Amino acid sequence: MEQIAFTMQLRPGCAEQYRARHDALWPELAVLLHQAGVRDYSIFLDADSGKLFAVLRRTPEHCMDSLPLNPLMQRWWTSMADLMETSRNHQPLTQPLIPMFHLP
Repeated sequence: MEQIAFTMQLRPGCAEQYRARHDALWPELAVLLHQAGVRDYSIFLDADSGKLFAVLRRTPEHCMDSLPLNPLMQRWWTSMADLMETSRNHQPLTQPLIPMFHLP
């Protein structure tokens, strides 16, 4: 399994709504992510800055690169665009993080 991490930016005052929408994650979206090879996906919030920190594991044969083309993924991004910084197509703006230390 490959582990990756990245940050995203939540808009001020949107933490509770962000959590509520993820608590009600569409089952078909969970299936899509799993089919794309996503495993053990967590998102954390730095409440002071609104910075979201995400970490996930993905299978070696993952197809995450195809997710932006999927209409279901696009619909999810559109539904979340009012809560976070996104590109014009509503894809969350992400900043990849560089692994610096791991203690297995």
